This record gives sequence, C-alpha cells and structure tokens, in this order.
Amino acid sequence: MIVTTDDPNKPEDYDHDEPQNWRPGACPFCYGNESSTPSEIIAIRNNGTAANTPGWQVRVVPNKFPALQIEGDLERRPLGMYDMTSGIGAHEIVIESPYHHKDLSDLLDSEVANILHMYFQRALDLEKDRRFKYVMIFKNNGHGAGASLEHPHTQIIALPMVPKIVKEEIRGAKNYFEYRERCIFCDIIRQEVEDKERIVMENRNFMAFCPFVSRFPFEIWIMPKKHASYFCQTPVEQIPDLAVMLKGIIARVKKVFGNTAYNFIIHTSPINSDGQAMDSYHWHLEFMPKLTRVAGFEWGTGFYLVPTPPELAAKFLREA
Repeated sequence: MIVTTDDPNKPEDYDHDEPQNWRPGACPFCYGNESSTPSEIIAIRNNGTAANTPGWQVRVVPNKFPALQIEGDLERRPLGMYDMTSGIGAHEIVIESPYHHKDLSDLLDSEVANILHMYFQRALDLEKDRRFKYVMIFKNNGHGAGASLEHPHTQIIALPMVPKIVKEEIRGAKNYFEYRERCIFCDIIRQEVEDKERIVMENRNFMAFCPFVSRFPFEIWIMPKKHASYFCQTPVEQIPDLAVMLKGIIARVKKVFGNTAYNFIIHTSPINSDGQAMDSYHWHLEFMPKLTRVAGFEWGTGFYLVPTPPELAAKFLREA
C-alpha cells in the first residue's frame, strides 16, 4: 500500500458517492409488495402473520436473478487445459427492514441484532448442504457500491468452492500460525490495543479499528476480541454487542461523509472443510466506504493508493 503522510486528505477532500433514487417506481422489497419477490425462505414476523404477507421485520427471499442456482448436481469437467464447474450454489437476499429509507445506522439496536441473527441462521442452514464450501455475506449500499436496489438489504451467496482471496488469506494466517504458534488476527488486536491510535470503537466483545495496512481510505475492520474462526458460531449473548458495533461505525462514517455508499464483507472460515482453519483463522468484518476508485495503477500492481493514513482516519471517526 502507498499511504499519503505529508499532505493527507481530510474528509472534505473526498468527492464521495451518495446513494440516489436511481430506479423509480414500486420497490419490490417494501412493505406490502411481498408478491413482487420470490416466495420467502424465512422471516422474523409478528405473531399471526402468514408468509409472503405484511407483518414482517426481517425477510429472506431467493435472489430473483441469482448468480448461482441451488438445483442440480455439482459437476467438474476439463475443457482442454481449463476446468469448468456447474453453477451450483445459493443466492439469497436479506431484506433488513420494512423501511425503504432506513439504513442499519437508523434502526434500533434490537432491530440490527435481529438482522445479525438472520445472517447466522441462514449461514448455519446453508452449511448443511455438503456441496457448499463457503458462505459469503456482504452488503452493497448505494449505486456506487454496486447495489441495484435502494432498499437496504444484504446478500448471502453459498459457493461450491473457497474463493481465491479467502484461500490466500487463510494460507497467510496458517503460515503465521505455524511460525509463531499464534493467530495473526489475535496479534493484530493486541497491537491495536497497544498503539490505541487506530481504534475507532470497542466494547466488551468486539473492536473496530482502521487497519494498519488499509487498502481504502477510512476502511474499518470489526473483529471479535476472543478468537473465533466461524462467524455463524458467534455466541448468542454477543450478538447485541456486535449490533452496537456495526451500527456505530456506519453512523460515524455517515456523520463524517454524509449518506455515502459503502460495502461490507464478512470474512469467515470455509464450511464443510473438517475445521482445517479453526486454530489459525479469525473471522472479521471489513467495511469500506466508497471514497476512491480502483484504477489502472491498482489493477496493474496490486498496490492501493490511500490518501488518508489509518491513524488520521480513526481520529476523524472517533471524534464524529
């Protein structure tokens, strides 16, 4: 990474991308439009309300235009020197609330906790399918972050293989563990506690900080303080603390930049892999506001230009 330290950007120096109403008309995710989506998989509902009707608080439906299809057999075959795999998987949408204009930071802590409960529930259910090797949970908020609909939602994709980026991260963590006999992420937490200047928020169970080697300005990681490999095995009693942390960092970013677009991705251990990464890997959430664009230099080198050092970014966020 190449970090600007002599004359770093301040929040007002960024021309950030704000979500817009780019697709007018009836929103299929809104309350009362339940018939506009595929039939719901599961929902948190008021007592006495039926599936695919109003009365829900969090609702999960299949993606109407899925990247992968759950039906069929997983087939791998050669194509000359290349390999081909059938597009088997699952692609679900977590509609976070009935409110079209309320992001996570606008909800009650208990409402955010309900959304996280749904993440866990769906990940554990998808893990039962032995064809799947990785469950990816991610949120695109705003057109600039890749969202095709404005209504706040999260996507869950179950994949028949472990993604390349995840494999590289797990391999690096395993190499560190074999050399040091310690989890690299646990060491990162210790270092952040010692340095203090990159921490944005913390509570009893979680810490949010701007990582030392940020790829993007104002990038934030949320990490459990106690070692844990699998996101979906987070103890139930810790979910309220995670909800406060996630809601808090989004609120701070919006306080600094307004209603800017952002992505977050949950990095977790693979599933159905006999626990190979349990000792060396540590799940975490990576949050990236859309403040810069990845261009030719980044694609060509793998280096990222970061106009604001993480220490300064954390200071702006703490003071928000």
